[in-house]
Amino acid sequence: MRHLLSISDLSKVEALQILNTAEELARVSDGPMKKLPTLRGRTIVNLFAEDSTRTRISFEAAAKRLSADVINFSAKGSSVSKGESLKDTAQTLQAMGADAVIIRHSASGAAQRLADSQWMTGSVVNAGDGTHEHPSQALLDAFTIRRHLAHGGDDLTGLHVAIVGDVLHSRVARSNVLLLTKLGAQVTLVAPPTLLPVGVESWPVKVSYDFDSIIESVDAVMMLRIQMERMTELFFPNAREYSRYFGLNKDRLKKMKPTAIVMHPGPMNRGLEITADSADSARSVILEQVTNGVSVRMAILYLLLAGSQEIGASE
Repeated sequence: MRHLLSISDLSKVEALQILNTAEELARVSDGPMKKLPTLRGRTIVNLFAEDSTRTRISFEAAAKRLSADVINFSAKGSSVSKGESLKDTAQTLQAMGADAVIIRHSASGAAQRLADSQWMTGSVVNAGDGTHEHPSQALLDAFTIRRHLAHGGDDLTGLHVAIVGDVLHSRVARSNVLLLTKLGAQVTLVAPPTLLPVGVESWPVKVSYDFDSIIESVDAVMMLRIQMERMTELFFPNAREYSRYFGLNKDRLKKMKPTAIVMHPGPMNRGLEITADSADSARSVILEQVTNGVSVRMAILYLLLAGSQEIGASE
């Protein structure tokens, strides 16, 4: 594996390898030795041209736990804000000796462009590009679902996952559809027609406009943030109406299977797509997703930069 740009680039075997490696790294991190020497001497750059808290900090923590040097590069206050091109930025990072660049960008395809170019020789990890994909988020979501619901199985065969909300603007939804179905899960998208992308009927999923009709059958409910910042027109009448039909509240929570879990990639709009009591309920694994994100991102960096080394081996 040279880059991680899209879930579609991963075979099922490769996806499971990342999840299994993350499981092993999580066990090591839970032990007395919190930091591994695996990537000592390597330089990893967080190139974030869009605002982020969870993803950037998670990748930084993952890199540091593997003993890599980390450079955080934000578009705000940098030459990017002065009009510097992606090419010039990449060549600058190459000159600094970056072994891997983790990129978040507002333009769909930016990570692919960086990886396909001759501007740099290091690995590229897509940390979210426009409304296209967010592969590491899908991997940590699958990791979380597998830990709770797979009952020792390797994949997610037989599980039913509902992805609810603003699918149209969600790169998380796209990556999750690709990965969860690749791992054998049944996926149902739940949203008003205005928040579903054109061509969704060709996706390997079911579509429902009635949240209540599927709530009792799902093993995991993944609520999506309403991305107001990407909306240039009205997609639903008002917040109250949206919450009534597509929000997760205590009444819908009661209808779920006893073992079903509640997920959200964050940040949450509490009171819009999810109520506070749902987000903080015993079913919620939202904070666990954040914790698991570090282990999964450690696995990604490990496999990209040191895949042949034995986990936990000293140098």
